[in-house]
This record gives sequence, structure tokens and C-alpha cells, in this order.
Amino acid sequence: MSARVGVAVMAVLLGVYIVLVAQRAWLLLVSGEPVGIAMGVALVVLPIVAVWALWRELSFGLGAERLAKRLEAEGALPTEEIDVRESGRPDRAQADALFPTYRAAVEQHPEDWRPWFRLGLAYDGAGDRPRARQAIRTAIALERSGRGAD
Repeated sequence: MSARVGVAVMAVLLGVYIVLVAQRAWLLLVSGEPVGIAMGVALVVLPIVAVWALWRELSFGLGAERLAKRLEAEGALPTEEIDVRESGRPDRAQADALFPTYRAAVEQHPEDWRPWFRLGLAYDGAGDRPRARQAIRTAIALERSGRGAD
């Protein structure tokens, strides 16, 4: 629940930022000065990029949460636990030992979102966030398209 509160706070702060930047952009656009107009146009791009980034991250988070709940309801979430070092990082050897199983499941069922999601969780548990996010994005796309065993 605290993650949702953090996301909500960041979304509100980003919304305030977007409004303030848009206001400044408007003032520069109507200034009549060529440099002001050019800066105003540049500032219009920032809120657009911010809204797109916010939408993309919220969409990812909601999609991942939806799939996690489905897997949990099916009793299909991974049960393995990886030890962590004192630094909080996972034991790399244990994490690496889990990957062949999850990778093989993806290779056997590449159109099913479940193995992709479990692979993403394994990557996340090993601290490889870029690969985790990509695997989970693939799972979300497969589930949205209606592909995969149901």
C-alpha cells in the first residue's frame, strides 16, 4: 500500500510541475519576443514528455500488479527465495541457478504470459531491473493481446 501512496504523491507532484511549466510556456509564447516564443515552444514539449512518461510507468505498474494477482490466484507465483547479502543484494549464484528453469519455460511457451512474468520476477529478484522490466512488459503485452494459455 505504501508504494501506491508514493506513486500517488509523485503523480500529484508531476501534475503540479506540468501545470507550472505549461503556465510558463504560455507566458513565453504570448510575450511576442522571438526568443521567448522559441523557449515557450520548447517548454511545451516538456509537459508532453512528462505526461507520456507518467502514463507509461503507471500503465506498467498497473499491468504488472494485475498479472501478479492473477498468478497468485492461480497459485502459480514462484516460491523460491534467494538469500541476500548484508548489502541487501541478492546472492548471485543462487539467482543464476534459477534462471535455466524460467528461461526453459519461456522457450517452451513463448506465447504464454505466465512464464514471461515469472522470468521477470526472477530477473528482479537477482537485481537485473532492465531485463525484469522487459520480461514483464512482454508478459503484459501477451496477456493484453489475449494470447497465452487461459
